[in-house]
Amino acid sequence: MTASTRTTSTPTTSINRRQLIAASAAALPLASFAQSSTVKFILPVSAGSGVDGITRAASAQLAKALGQNVVIENQPGAGGVVGTQSLIKAAPDGQTLSMVSNNHVIYPSVIKNLSFDPVADITPIAIVAYTPLVLIVNPKVPAQNLLEFVALLKKNPGKYNYASSGNGTILHLAPELFKDVTGTFSTHIPYRGFAPMLQDIVSGQVDWGVSALPAALSQIKAGNVRALCIPMLQRSPAAPEIPTSAEAGVPKYQLDAWIACVGPKGMSAAAVQKVNAALRTTFATDEVKDAMAKQGNIVNISTPEFALDHFKKELVRYGALVKKAGVVPA
Repeated sequence: MTASTRTTSTPTTSINRRQLIAASAAALPLASFAQSSTVKFILPVSAGSGVDGITRAASAQLAKALGQNVVIENQPGAGGVVGTQSLIKAAPDGQTLSMVSNNHVIYPSVIKNLSFDPVADITPIAIVAYTPLVLIVNPKVPAQNLLEFVALLKKNPGKYNYASSGNGTILHLAPELFKDVTGTFSTHIPYRGFAPMLQDIVSGQVDWGVSALPAALSQIKAGNVRALCIPMLQRSPAAPEIPTSAEAGVPKYQLDAWIACVGPKGMSAAAVQKVNAALRTTFATDEVKDAMAKQGNIVNISTPEFALDHFKKELVRYGALVKKAGVVPA
């Protein structure tokens, strides 16, 4: 509260402290209270991840669009379950939100007795962006393109292994889908997180894997790993030299990582529309568009209705993929 918003009494009026506070509050417009409040984004991932990078890159402009402060709180743990549990316990007033990825709808297939429903216990607000995945190999792997790699795997079933960031994660299921559509076999080596996974692909301890493009881009450009394809219908502006899976000869290999904004169950339609509109404004700014392009993300803000439908479809899709991969819920 600033001095300009206080009510003014005449010299002859006696006013106690409680009356002054009440009068001052009455003089403030409702918008002033909203602008002085804070929206907290609970991210179920560690700092430096793709979800974290997108949220932080957009946070300053999102604060302007919302007319509120925006703070980011990373709550990683249990593959993202810890942060999501915090979100669903929050009040559905639009002051606590989250950004989640594909892993959000994979939970029920890989976790026994999950304490929440990834669709019923949240409020979908928008699919925000799509992050291209990229199939990478260690440069010592004798395959210069995707079809050569498929031929190599078929000739040597089980000889080459692949790394993932953990059982049941999108970076585990993406290689499993590749194996399924190409009829090849590689041994799975799960890691605890992305960083050690990438490190061992670079060092040659593991032969190949699938990464989010932004996270592997510097290693690709440095020549420490070789990128064979992006399993999407379009090339990424951040790495236009990398062919799509269809261009590389395996058109059935299609998978991307998406980022969605969600809130706790029970948010009002007005609160949902406010955040959705703020996201559209934010991601249309030159500052955020440039940041997304550098990260390799493809922005496409959806409606809340589309986001809900997408969650339901992805839940079914990944459930089937997890069964094919033979992942046993733990």
